[in-house]
Amino acid sequence: MNKDFWAGVFPAITTKFTAEEELDLDACNKGIEAQLEAGVDGIVIGGSLGEASTLSEEEKFTLLAETLKTVAGRVPVIFSIAEQATRVAVYHAKKAEELGASGLMLLPPLRYYASPDETVAYFATVATNTALPIMIYNNPVDYKIHVTLDMFTELEKYPNISAVKESTRDISNITRMLNRFGDRFKIFTGVDPIALESIVAGAHGWVAGLVDAFPKETVAIFRLIKAGRYDEAIAINRWFMPLLDLDIHAKLVQYIKLAEVATGTGTEHVRAPRLKLSGKEREQVQKVIDDALAVRPELPEGSWGVVAEVS
Repeated sequence: MNKDFWAGVFPAITTKFTAEEELDLDACNKGIEAQLEAGVDGIVIGGSLGEASTLSEEEKFTLLAETLKTVAGRVPVIFSIAEQATRVAVYHAKKAEELGASGLMLLPPLRYYASPDETVAYFATVATNTALPIMIYNNPVDYKIHVTLDMFTELEKYPNISAVKESTRDISNITRMLNRFGDRFKIFTGVDPIALESIVAGAHGWVAGLVDAFPKETVAIFRLIKAGRYDEAIAINRWFMPLLDLDIHAKLVQYIKLAEVATGTGTEHVRAPRLKLSGKEREQVQKVIDDALAVRPELPEGSWGVVAEVS
């Protein structure tokens, strides 16, 4: 597979569980097929939306192997690494490469508040121990470590560090990255409510959340913007916004899983300490979903779906 694949819509896939909190691989596969049918360009597994912090090491690799089997080379499969120890992150990178992952999404060290030089050393050590392309996840809002432009300058020397999931929530950071590095690092927006504006600003791709429940609408927005059909993209995005806002809440996993149930792309089961939504909160989120579904727009022809390859 061409390693220069960093572009387009890459769903951050939710991990499906049974009512007993075991991996539900059949439901996982069904959800992934819905994404592929909509025409997504890659799959990201084992991220925070995938409840990675509750998965055992064995489960993470089982999920990767099953996803690779289901995807069968149709799009790149990106394995997320969010670890505390550098040696564990290196092991996960090597194992993911051995199993056949297409690339990695790499978070800074967790729990320990690493300094800039420690963070760069962490990324560099992983990069030099794998040939897989790496997307750095830059999310100081949730993970407290800001990967600055100066840190990216230090990371330029590692050719397989080739993309960034830009989740600083500062859209101007996209322009600053492009001004300093050009296309050296492919930029993915990672915050659903500002994705449209980020793509207009020059983001190459979108690591999306609500795509799990609404894959066709997500793909349509991205493709329409890239085609310069801004009015059509804006109209879909305005309808989508109340749903996209679910992506920036502490309970985004439960919110998005509830939306997946409504659209038939997933289940509501989560793994403790998360609990299913209940009471007034559940009613409020369900109303957002139901209100959106009641006026779900018809998408422009050709704005989603698998693009036929030209031989």
